[in-house]
Amino acid sequence: MNTSSTSLPGATWTLGDSSVTRFGYGAMQLAGPWVMGPPADHDGALAVLREAVGLGITHIDTSDAYGPRFTNELIREALHPYPEPLFIATKVGATRDAQGGWPTARRPEDLRKQVHENLGSLGVDTLDLVNLRMGDAQGPRPGSIAEAFETLVDLRQEGLIRHLGVSNVTAEQVAEARSIAPIVCVQNMYNLAHRHDDDLVDHLAADGIAYVPFFPLGGFTPLQSEALSRVANRLGTTPMSVALAWLLRRSPNILLIPGTSSLAHLRENVAGAGLSLSDEDVAELDGIGH
Repeated sequence: MNTSSTSLPGATWTLGDSSVTRFGYGAMQLAGPWVMGPPADHDGALAVLREAVGLGITHIDTSDAYGPRFTNELIREALHPYPEPLFIATKVGATRDAQGGWPTARRPEDLRKQVHENLGSLGVDTLDLVNLRMGDAQGPRPGSIAEAFETLVDLRQEGLIRHLGVSNVTAEQVAEARSIAPIVCVQNMYNLAHRHDDDLVDHLAADGIAYVPFFPLGGFTPLQSEALSRVANRLGTTPMSVALAWLLRRSPNILLIPGTSSLAHLRENVAGAGLSLSDEDVAELDGIGH
């Protein structure tokens, strides 16, 4: 699955029928505080998106719930008409309330509405990838995903979606989705300190399915550990750079989507993910989540 056709760290992965850079960009942080409202620096947000594509990134992750709508509209303003290799993944299954919460919205009519909203705000006739987000803000929750996932399958058959994925799900829900229709990725919380999906990562890799960790750097509470700091100090870099490099080395099917609203931070993330970790470094880092 991997090739070396890009200078970005991690080379590429075949996502559905598209070759994407394993180092991608997550657009969530382009919205205002707590992912609500417009960005404080509109032109700066556009510059970050254009720089991401300029660096060679071909995988952008977003959702019409970010803002809501603001992030998708920024992507459209900055990048439309989209260059041929660009692959934009979005997600459905939750909406926003006036308090900034993320209430679930997974009835068939909810999902259809969200897909059409993403089509409109991104300015496309077909979405490259739609992830069905399950669970809640505390993580995955058990239960059948069949009705919601089958709605997305219908929308794909109507030509509105090219590829399907699932997010914030249990391993059992991944299996259920795959029994209904092919998926190209799973998007769950995973990083150096949260290794609960280790077996799932390996299982998906064997089947050629991407694993896309959200909160790869810990989310609103950045990763911190003595081991991470020791390795970073030894390599003369930052803990966040080490965490990204570890994820790329962890498995070839891991696709990174770290987010930032800063040009400097974007460039630091790209450079940091290209770190070369020794076997000793990896062994020390592996102890963080075990």
